[in-house]
Amino acid sequence: MADTLIHHGRFLDYYTRDGWEFVRRNNASDVVAVIACTADDDVVLVEQVRKPLGENGMRVIELPAGLVGDDGNQDVVVAAQRELEEETGFRAAQLAVVSRGPSSAGLCDEIITMVCARGLERVGPGGGLPGENITVHLVPRDEVEAWLMECSEAGLLVDPKVWAGLYIWASLSDD
Repeated sequence: MADTLIHHGRFLDYYTRDGWEFVRRNNASDVVAVIACTADDDVVLVEQVRKPLGENGMRVIELPAGLVGDDGNQDVVVAAQRELEEETGFRAAQLAVVSRGPSSAGLCDEIITMVCARGLERVGPGGGLPGENITVHLVPRDEVEAWLMECSEAGLLVDPKVWAGLYIWASLSDD
């Protein structure tokens, strides 16, 4: 059975298929999340308010991430480099795809590609595009778990992809 469009929004479309309702981005082809650590072994994380969470939005700790294809470019590695630089001010010498999977398989058809960034160089301030108000956090890798728990206790949400990224980084670093 074909997808039936129920509502077309500015950035999201609402569909039904075989009685299942879901959303699809209409302005991008994919999403990328970047797992990055500096030469000093600091994990690069971002914090921003996410409007859909809570009445006025909530602050969320995340991996640097963004859309693929929203600027016409369909290459996930190019998008990873762009998002890393926009959000954090770092550029990576090496980027490698390490994982792909659904962001919320029951809600949307969005696929997130996780990319590992190595050889970071600070090239700008980060903070995202105008209006994003992204805060960059450099957290020593051996302290990041405690720091994330403190963030949670202070009322921030921690995106589960952060934990997945830490696991992936550790498994790659053990090689």
